[in-house]
Amino acid sequence: MAVMNDLSSAPTPDGDRPLRQRKPDWIRVKAPVSKGYHETRKLMRELNLNTVCEEAACPNIGECWTKKHATVMILGDVCTRACAFCNVKTGMPRIVDPMEPENTAIAAGKMGLEHIVITSVDRDDLPDGGAGQFVKVIKALRRETPNTTIEILTPDFRGKMRAAVEAICEAGPDVYNHNLETVPRLYPTIRPGARYYASLRLLEEVKSHNPMIFTKSGIMLGLGEQRLEVHQVMDDMRSADIDFMTMGQYLQPTPKHATVEDFVTPKAFDAFGAIARAKGFLQVASSPLTRSSYHAGDDFAEMRAAREAQFAKQAAKQAT
Repeated sequence: MAVMNDLSSAPTPDGDRPLRQRKPDWIRVKAPVSKGYHETRKLMRELNLNTVCEEAACPNIGECWTKKHATVMILGDVCTRACAFCNVKTGMPRIVDPMEPENTAIAAGKMGLEHIVITSVDRDDLPDGGAGQFVKVIKALRRETPNTTIEILTPDFRGKMRAAVEAICEAGPDVYNHNLETVPRLYPTIRPGARYYASLRLLEEVKSHNPMIFTKSGIMLGLGEQRLEVHQVMDDMRSADIDFMTMGQYLQPTPKHATVEDFVTPKAFDAFGAIARAKGFLQVASSPLTRSSYHAGDDFAEMRAAREAQFAKQAAKQAT
């Protein structure tokens, strides 16, 4: 059986070949070989679209692409940041592709997507951080596939956040996702180009602009975070009125990236998920293979139903 994403440690001091850091059975997945996978890959290449599924070496690519679900990564495939956990290339990005919005909408139509997730690289080189391209993609999707619900996963728009969030919220995504990625203590080594509280403020700004847009954020586990630090992140997210929290296992893309400090067990993920639900999130996804866009469509439907039930309960209480 072919298996994806075995991890390698850094080279040993005596120059021997790196030891293989073996993943536990609960996080090993089959390599993608299905017809649906190859059809999705072909479509992305024909439309000159990048996907975070490929660029970030997502372990769920086989399952998702077999179902013709793909997360489009706009604004190119080169990032202006160099986070220690991320497999996306770093450097000076190329010019923004003007056909990207239209091609994204074409892809959504051809795949018959009921729900699409759009993310991007960081583009600190652009005056608006790339917010305008998100707006164009959302508008193209609304025009070409009006029944498709739209989830965006944006960067932090460092130094340009307020204007960027306002423009994107005006375009009307259904879900606005921005990941905190890890606990504050680990930011200097894991996410050095970002600031924890700036990311929280971005999500607060979304709610301030339009309370009906669902907000979503996630963290990776296994980077050396402590249990109580994770609980504090949950509290911080709830203080920012974030609706949906995701938690998944960090996997080291290459020996040059941050090492995995711990493989968190499924039981521990379940416990974290239970605590998050008790803290009042509308939706929680917590498992070793959870990623921001994994099962995003199903999760969105459940989150929307949870909000409707919440509103109905509040209305009933006011009527009595």
